[in-house]
Amino acid sequence: MASDHAGYALKGEIAAWLTTQGHEVVDFGAHSEQACDLPDHVYPAALAVADGSCDRGIFVDGVGYGSAMIANKLPGVFAAVAQDPFCAGLARSHSDTNVLCIGGKIIGSALAMEVAKTWMTTDWLGLTEEKYARRVAKVVQIDADHIRRLGA
Repeated sequence: MASDHAGYALKGEIAAWLTTQGHEVVDFGAHSEQACDLPDHVYPAALAVADGSCDRGIFVDGVGYGSAMIANKLPGVFAAVAQDPFCAGLARSHSDTNVLCIGGKIIGSALAMEVAKTWMTTDWLGLTEEKYARRVAKVVQIDADHIRRLGA
């Protein structure tokens, strides 16, 4: 998990729920509501998802888009912003996202918890439905093609 100061409190709530569900939570910060720079926390967390040391990430900032922009710069990271459970479910079931980004200034705690719960408990449909597997494979291929072009 990662956040900036705007997402600090909500990150803590989500982390506490994840722990009760048996998930190991790695907290990349922020560690207070003191103003900080989002990339200082989201970038290391996204790296952990990219290198496989963390299976998934949940990042909370003011709006969610800053976290998604940072996370999606890394190969192998597929981040989506979701501000309601419906979109969170689609982000997992249709797109197999591995990072969820939430806007702590956009939605309240109760709704954010439902978003996180939905995203964490929704399975990817690509395991049983070919169309989703095909579509996600194309996105993964785009990701891989650009890694090669950049010499990574």
